Amino acid sequence: MSLQERIPELTDVELANLRANATRLETAGTPRQQTDAAALLPLVDAELARRREAASARKAAVARAAPRKAPAKRAAKAKPPVA
Repeated sequence: MSLQERIPELTDVELANLRANATRLETAGTPRQQTDAAALLPLVDAELARRREAASARKAAVARAAPRKAPAKRAAKAKPPVA
């Protein structure tokens, strides 16, 4: 299985590390590493964008589904007896 095929299976931390390494190799690697990194970065960025979008959609769905609590009624202050 190639690295490109494994991208969807990587954890968020692994994906962030892969992106950092590819970014570094794109500028400081050998010509082969630079070529591989340049091909890999768009795939990593697309996966990161997909995950951000999915997380945003989950948050929106949870916010819509969560019932709103009614404001708590405050107890009326006891008035001192009038003498």
